[in-house]
Amino acid sequence: MFSKACEYGIRAVVIVAQHSMEKNRISLKEIAAAINSPEAFTSKILQKLVKNGYVTSIQGAYGGFEIKEEVLEKLSLQDIVDSIDGDEAYMSCVLGLKECSDVNPCPAHKKYKYIKNDLVEMLKTTSVKDMVNDTQKGLAFLKITKPRD
Repeated sequence: MFSKACEYGIRAVVIVAQHSMEKNRISLKEIAAAINSPEAFTSKILQKLVKNGYVTSIQGAYGGFEIKEEVLEKLSLQDIVDSIDGDEAYMSCVLGLKECSDVNPCPAHKKYKYIKNDLVEMLKTTSVKDMVNDTQKGLAFLKITKPRD
């Protein structure tokens, strides 16, 4: 449903948020290793997140990436998805038709419309902070399933 960049971006934000909540910064190298993504690809993803103001990049010996507390309080999954993939990932026709709408529906429109609405609501109401809290409580996990070559 989401691009690979978006999947990595979500994981990266959760990792950065975990460290930020512990008042630590994390390096690009550590983020890439934690999400099992090449550093150059991870860097491009983080650049988008920095540009949108969700992640902060600090240069220097004690630098790295962090998420400011005031940003973390409001940051939703929708914010991340929109900054990397835009709303196409969840607003477009499930069959890829350009003209699909309530007036001119594709064969799957009527059923998918409700799924899409639920997805949008989930993205809006899922905060990064809640995702971090769930992983810290052991209610959810970010697990690397295949080692990077």
